[in-house]
Amino acid sequence: MKTKNMTNTTPQPPKTPQKTQTTTVHGHILSDDYGWLRDGNWQDVLKDPSVLAPDIRSHLEAENAYSDAIMEPTEALQADLYEEMKARIKEDDSSVPSADGPYDYYTRVIEGEQYPLFCRKPRDNDNDNEQIYLDGNKQAKGHVYHQIHAVSHSPDHKLLAWSYDTKGSGYCTLLIEEFDGGKRLDTAIENTGGGVCWSADAKFLFYGKYDDNKRIRWIYRHALGTSPDQDVIVYEELDSGFFLGLDETQSGRFILIHAGDHQTSEKWLIDAKAPEQEPLLIAKREEGHEYSVDHDESNDRLIILTNCDKAEDFKIMSALVNTPGRDNWRDLVPYQQGRLVLDVTVFKGHMVRLERENALPRIIITALDDGSEHAIEFDEEAYSLGMSAGYEYDTDMIRFTYSSPTTPSKVFDYNMASRERTLRKTQEVPSGHTPEDYVARRIMATAHDGEQIPITLLYGKDTKLDGSAPVLLYGYGSYGISIPAGFSTNRLSLVDRGFIYAVAHIRGGEEKGRNWYLSGKTTTKKNTFKDFISSAEHLIAQKFTSKGQIIAQGGSAGGMLMGVVANWAPELFGGIVAEVPFVDVLNTMLDDTLPLTPPEWNEWGNPITDKQAFDYIASYSPYENVSAQDYPPMLVRSGISDSAVTYWEPAKWVARLRELKTDDNILMLNLNMEAGHGGASGRFDYLKEVALVMAFALEVKNLQGTM
Repeated sequence: MKTKNMTNTTPQPPKTPQKTQTTTVHGHILSDDYGWLRDGNWQDVLKDPSVLAPDIRSHLEAENAYSDAIMEPTEALQADLYEEMKARIKEDDSSVPSADGPYDYYTRVIEGEQYPLFCRKPRDNDNDNEQIYLDGNKQAKGHVYHQIHAVSHSPDHKLLAWSYDTKGSGYCTLLIEEFDGGKRLDTAIENTGGGVCWSADAKFLFYGKYDDNKRIRWIYRHALGTSPDQDVIVYEELDSGFFLGLDETQSGRFILIHAGDHQTSEKWLIDAKAPEQEPLLIAKREEGHEYSVDHDESNDRLIILTNCDKAEDFKIMSALVNTPGRDNWRDLVPYQQGRLVLDVTVFKGHMVRLERENALPRIIITALDDGSEHAIEFDEEAYSLGMSAGYEYDTDMIRFTYSSPTTPSKVFDYNMASRERTLRKTQEVPSGHTPEDYVARRIMATAHDGEQIPITLLYGKDTKLDGSAPVLLYGYGSYGISIPAGFSTNRLSLVDRGFIYAVAHIRGGEEKGRNWYLSGKTTTKKNTFKDFISSAEHLIAQKFTSKGQIIAQGGSAGGMLMGVVANWAPELFGGIVAEVPFVDVLNTMLDDTLPLTPPEWNEWGNPITDKQAFDYIASYSPYENVSAQDYPPMLVRSGISDSAVTYWEPAKWVARLRELKTDDNILMLNLNMEAGHGGASGRFDYLKEVALVMAFALEVKNLQGTM
């Protein structure tokens, strides 16, 4: 997929000045010509992008101007794609209400507006007694970016705690208001992580707060009616490599403090009825031991999902609340290799677990009185399944959501006692959707070492499988995150134009169990990249497509994947879309001041202390391994206030690619100067970003550009 020959009117990319910086690590001299793109004041930039150094801002704006000029011929196509995708959205819509005590809580969106309304009404009441207690559209006025992170009502339903971010950086402001009249209580609490939990008497709030390196380090207790300056630290995490968060048990009895990295956990209990007591440690951290906890109030015991005792795919154990230590844990659901237990939720009479086997999810219901269990299963070849526990503990009802690549999302209520399934909502596609017009398949590709890699496909029923179809191949493959085989209306715009949409379920995810993740991290990370290349080669060999007809796409750690496969196998791809790409892996993992570096060492290795990890990361890190070769056309997207993958990573990578690559294919950096890791916050603004990517995929053969 080469671009047209350059003409005198062809837009010219910005030239990035080289200002060499050198460091020596483990005897290796690292030379970085573009490190100057990292603002020395980056912590402040995350909170307020307007303070970005003028020379850096000027360069990034020049990159955006170049990207805009290159994509200008596709503006009509982008507009068509946007209108198509927008027409598939039911603009006036609402979620299925979730009952909690006297109220049903739900969200809804209204025609023409970008953000949700948070609402409630008297329980099981179909009349007009609706209370809109938080209007996202009103709150977003005057902000280019506005994201509501958490919305939590107090146990007595009188107060509301909610948090928001106006930069995309994740720094959240926490507010407390009365439901009736919306009167604001207390002073706003700044620089929080967004999450919040209430005490049972609604007199206290618990929240997490960031340190100067944008890591949640403290859990605070706020007494309503007092100044945040008087808030009490109830937990401080001293290990910079551990994430910190809050949750609560389904019973509502306990608030949970989570501390952990990607392979080790530690949990603390706060009695919601005695919020001023010290947190109770469940089991101290042991390297490699992960666990999560819920509460069986009927038997006053903890239900523990754990990988202890070499239970790689996790098992379920229990312990009494008053003796929660590791020595007192007893098996409840024994370990079964190959059955990955993903989550466990406990209700008054039932325990529900979400598990995955053979790359397909299912829900298992266990009756707590006699231990009998049954499964909720489905027949399609590939599908996505999610469970919502709702607010209540004393209930026989759970809610789950089902979809497949061809089947729009369906929301069911399921009675765990009677086993009755009630359809509550089917995703509407206003412009029309006929599932029979599409084909969804699950195929297997053989990896370099013989492993079988699942690939989910979606294509039109009339698509010719003779090698002529273009493919958009999506990949991620990190942190044990599995990419669901669910429904997306946006993908139809590509599929309806002859594309095959494919997801490669590569190692580094957990689609085939915990070992599928473990064999794609740290010293086995290269399996992730090789699996993606093997998936592309399989699609070519099986004549789904042909060489040069594949557009590869990935974001964040999946963007790192894009960087590696661009270096290793550029000839396979007709284009690459790298979104918020983690491509400066070595330099980032060498900098322990960055927000995610210490917590990520267990995922990638610690090149500061471990020379083997340094050498291994250096051997694949996209930025260090750009070479003088042809690269396919590339669209790189990022956000200025991204704290997960900082803006300078893609900016440096693009500069080095331009310096070394030997082709005249387009290479664009499109940087959102008003957002962070997740892109635009409004539902319609987000579609414009998707339209840009799709237009690139559809028109990459016809775009003009330069090196």
